[in-house]
Amino acid sequence: MPNAVAPRRSAVLFNLLRRSLAGAALAVSLGVAPLAHGAEPSAAPGAGMPSASGASSATAPATAAASAPDDTFLLTIFLRHDESKPLPKINDQLRAQGFFKTFPPPGIEVVSWYVMMGIGQVVTLRVPASRLREVNRAIETTAWGGYRTEFYPTYDYKAQAQQMRAADGK
Repeated sequence: MPNAVAPRRSAVLFNLLRRSLAGAALAVSLGVAPLAHGAEPSAAPGAGMPSASGASSATAPATAAASAPDDTFLLTIFLRHDESKPLPKINDQLRAQGFFKTFPPPGIEVVSWYVMMGIGQVVTLRVPASRLREVNRAIETTAWGGYRTEFYPTYDYKAQAQQMRAADGK
């Protein structure tokens, strides 16, 4: 049962993160009460979902992060290749399941999308908290079978690291 004091956003994040040990440890460290496996957060995301920030992908990440609405967060998704299948078979399965039409959902900003050799693909999205379930369902219904997935909430630390190196690194 989710902690009644914890905000809905935290409960939704924990529901997504409970799949991985690292994610569960992060959620616990943030003081988010765990959910029973398969349980839904106490307040499900409802209608009237806000659209993504609409920031241009050409915008510098620090600037985009500074201008992003308060209810957004970065979500990094590892799409690990199923190494028992060759790439053409994986792509055929993803096409048949509608992955390329469905992911990411319309209006969700793609911050980065890289191929990581030996892993698969690593996608970072800027997600309004109220649309987290929509992103998760897009993965569950279209990516599974071609990819094994891992989810990590992330944040942009580059500007702070550069400031610390400039101030303390000399």
